[in-house]
Amino acid sequence: MKPLVVVSNRTPGKQAAAGGLAVALKKVLSEQDGFWFGWSGEFSEAPADKASFEDVDGLSVGTIPLSSEDHRGYYEGYSNSVLWPAFHHRLDLVNMEPGQFEAYLRVNTAFAKALAAEISEDHVIWVHDYHLIPLGQELRRLGVKNKIGFFLHIPMPGPEIFSAIPHHGELLECLAAYDLVGLQAERDVEKLHELLSCSSLPSVSDLNNPRPSKDLHTIQAFPIGTDPEAFMALVEDENAQRTSKLVNKAIAERDLILGVDRLDYTKGLPERIAAYEYLLENFPEWHRKVHMLQIAPVSRNTIPEYQNISDQLDIACGRVLGRFAEPDWSPLNYVKRAYPQSTLAGLYRIARVALVTPLRDGMNLVAHEYIACQDPEDPGVVVLSRFAGAAELFPEALQVNPHDVEETAGAMDMALRMPLAERRERWQALMQTVKKRSVDNWARDFLSQLAKSDYDADRSAA
Repeated sequence: MKPLVVVSNRTPGKQAAAGGLAVALKKVLSEQDGFWFGWSGEFSEAPADKASFEDVDGLSVGTIPLSSEDHRGYYEGYSNSVLWPAFHHRLDLVNMEPGQFEAYLRVNTAFAKALAAEISEDHVIWVHDYHLIPLGQELRRLGVKNKIGFFLHIPMPGPEIFSAIPHHGELLECLAAYDLVGLQAERDVEKLHELLSCSSLPSVSDLNNPRPSKDLHTIQAFPIGTDPEAFMALVEDENAQRTSKLVNKAIAERDLILGVDRLDYTKGLPERIAAYEYLLENFPEWHRKVHMLQIAPVSRNTIPEYQNISDQLDIACGRVLGRFAEPDWSPLNYVKRAYPQSTLAGLYRIARVALVTPLRDGMNLVAHEYIACQDPEDPGVVVLSRFAGAAELFPEALQVNPHDVEETAGAMDMALRMPLAERRERWQALMQTVKKRSVDNWARDFLSQLAKSDYDADRSAA
């Protein structure tokens, strides 16, 4: 097996991870020789031509610092103020400022130079996510002929939205440098094929937004999963069991409705709270019988849109408490910090309902994690947005339009009333899919397909 290099914007740290990517890929890389490469999280105004390496939980991790100016333009700017909102169908939140795309390219060039100095001809390179779309092309310009795959963890937009992204033609051109482009869902594959098949994309200037001059190699859906066996084992962890007992005691054995998300405007959190408010207003029989817990660790709090969504969620939660709380019953609890996986496993185990209702999402691993942690004899129910990539995998979940608070509230009511036999039947089918779509199988499938690819060096950008 050839050594693997995983490349992502941020490398794994020793703190609790709020998202699923680090958790998933740490397991993959721990079983293969190679290293993880990315930004160090530190700033330096002096360019770094060489990566620094350290051991992180048994993994070799190479990093470089970035200048504060480049980081603002690359990360806060083009990556998260342009690509992130646009790929999630929020063109109203796109904020493009001069110099951002140039910073985006500079950082990808710096990554490529430092990475090229550390790899041998045997390394297989696996690049992750929207921050690093140009990295493959930059490596090719440096003469790297290794197998290079790219995986996009967020949704792929269709032609109308994609054409509104500044420098969209150059992004498509960059994808042509990869041997394999992996996407989360079949609908994302369809959208990328649609983009490539368009005779022309609307743009202000064909000069500034060129059509790809090279064909992409293989484009394929590889739905990411989690490690179900690890989560099943975590349920037996001392911390998980203590969490389950303490929370059950705190909510007086009421039915728990659980949400676990990063604090992000794509997750549909104000809409979710509004749906819960609608449930309490229109199904008063659930008063004193349910408790909702929303965990939403703060992320990207230097970007104004994230501060706004935090304020909106504060107001929404306060409104529910003001309307429905009693001296002996709190209908809602909301926390803004990350918890260890063992704590989450304990919460997943006792939750009667999991709310996984993003407005748009690449996959959403919370659904996978929740399913893996359920008691086979008394499982809970997943209420799932049909706009999450997970919806393609989990038809047995109660799928909803997260913009429709009435529909989402109705699904919550249905989940709370669902007979045990139906819950078991749905969960058994969901669990089979979770096992089939484990992170091990995801990585093996992607890397196996990448190994079959045959990059033509003549296609490399000049």
